[in-house]
Amino acid sequence: MTALVAEHHVGLCGDRTRASPTPRLSRRDSRMAIIELTTEVAAPIERVFDLARSIDLHMASTSKTGERAIAGVTSCLIGAGETVTWRARHFGVWQTLTVRIEAFARPTHFSDVMLRGAFKHMVHHHHFSSSSRGTTMRDALEFQAPLGVLGRMVDALVLKSYMRSFLIERNRVIKATAETEAWRHYL
Repeated sequence: MTALVAEHHVGLCGDRTRASPTPRLSRRDSRMAIIELTTEVAAPIERVFDLARSIDLHMASTSKTGERAIAGVTSCLIGAGETVTWRARHFGVWQTLTVRIEAFARPTHFSDVMLRGAFKHMVHHHHFSSSSRGTTMRDALEFQAPLGVLGRMVDALVLKSYMRSFLIERNRVIKATAETEAWRHYL
């Protein structure tokens, strides 16, 4: 049975309420690269959750790749069932990636799934839980490069390390923003 989740947010970006199905997202198999990170943030769970889905903060955290939202939700907060298309320079090549928010349960979890892009498959799970220090933010990024065996070699040799560094920087910016008054600029 598919569950319905609802979001309600009032803030600088307006008032939106949406409901969407939360389907099974994972297609884990032995060919899938998986990156798991845990980041402790000294801030309330709702703030950390909303900063993690802020299009504007994402662009600030990825300035090294020139990442920009070019279609779909291009500013403010992305929510259930919504899409965003990113354009960024990775490995010296301009690429686009379109994702949709497939699962959404504020403030504990959301997942984005690649609809179009360079990967054969990509799903990014974002989990949040309250902790004695504020919020524990857990990422689980599953991806698979195209090109079969050659793609798995690229995953193992280059891509997994690159994607891990990319996520660590993104989480560093979320943490620094959430733990200071800078969060007010995004929410």
